[in-house]
Amino acid sequence: MEFEDAEAREVEKEKVEKISRFMKSAVEVVFPGAVLLVAKQGKIVYHEAFGFSQLIPEKRSMKKDTIFDLASLTKSLATSIIVMKLVEEGSISLKEKVSSIIGEFMNSQKDEIRIWHLLTHTSGLPAWEPLYKGHKGKELVEASINSFLYGKPGEKFVYSDIGYIILMEIAKRITGRSFDELFNEFVAKPLELKSTMFNPSPELRSNIAATENCKWRGKVLVGEVHDKNAYALGGVSGHAGLFSNALEVAKIAQMLLNKGSYGEREVLSEESVEVMTKDWISYIGGGYGLGWVINDTNEPCSAGELMSKEAFGHTGFTGTSVWIDPRKELVVVLLTNRVHPSRDNNLIIEFRPKVHNLIVASF
Repeated sequence: MEFEDAEAREVEKEKVEKISRFMKSAVEVVFPGAVLLVAKQGKIVYHEAFGFSQLIPEKRSMKKDTIFDLASLTKSLATSIIVMKLVEEGSISLKEKVSSIIGEFMNSQKDEIRIWHLLTHTSGLPAWEPLYKGHKGKELVEASINSFLYGKPGEKFVYSDIGYIILMEIAKRITGRSFDELFNEFVAKPLELKSTMFNPSPELRSNIAATENCKWRGKVLVGEVHDKNAYALGGVSGHAGLFSNALEVAKIAQMLLNKGSYGEREVLSEESVEVMTKDWISYIGGGYGLGWVINDTNEPCSAGELMSKEAFGHTGFTGTSVWIDPRKELVVVLLTNRVHPSRDNNLIIEFRPKVHNLIVASF
């Protein structure tokens, strides 16, 4: 199954207009601009742009094909898929010790870290460190590998960018290829993605949403990765760095909803998708698969309260999110530039569950 023409939708006009009014009410309050795409049963039933892709130093209107810095959606849409492809090829096992690939983990407490610990944020590695201060490229990867452990692997969930930098390094050491090359081969090419990439070319910047007015870099960021550690890694990392638009994010999401295929193209096996999207950490409270938040706990979640317990998704710091509900055959992609021009506005946290509830009730 792949998306049908957006004009082939049959949705009640009143419900669509209600969603549009809700989105418009958030412009310049929650975010400068946004693109919202909803797909139901393989059909795009809603795809609209709102507000502005940039406010300073000039105003630019948002368009439906505007490209966004996806931030941590990179973990879900790139890293988790690349790791599962390596599993399918027999290159790695999820329960394999990381030290068998990264020898620096041997003869220490890190020797107990398994690959699945990194994917589920239960490795014991720290959430984040300002490694960009004094490190870049290979040196930053080495600093990530040498990060301290806060606890024993498998005992606690702590959302960790560091773990996903190490997953990128695992993929590189196993294949001898760069992370962006692997993404292009495993995801972009089979899905025929044209606007999903690391380090977009300068020619695309007129169609890329601005992010923060970065004091560290002394400019408004457009087409340059927002995350500082990813920037110090050259714009390519396992935790951040991917850029895309709503339609192409939705294609990856629909592929997962289809259990690994999109049209005639197979990206992952059905078994891989099932393994990725089950809750791996239910023994410590639950709520996380392999690179995906699982909506199966009673904790507050960006999915809202009306999506099923089978739903899985992720958010990004820049204001991006994707949610997939297999039971409802629903894909929701919400891309915003909420950190432009400043990260101080956090109203997106309250907005996301409300708009998701409205969408589920409407479709």
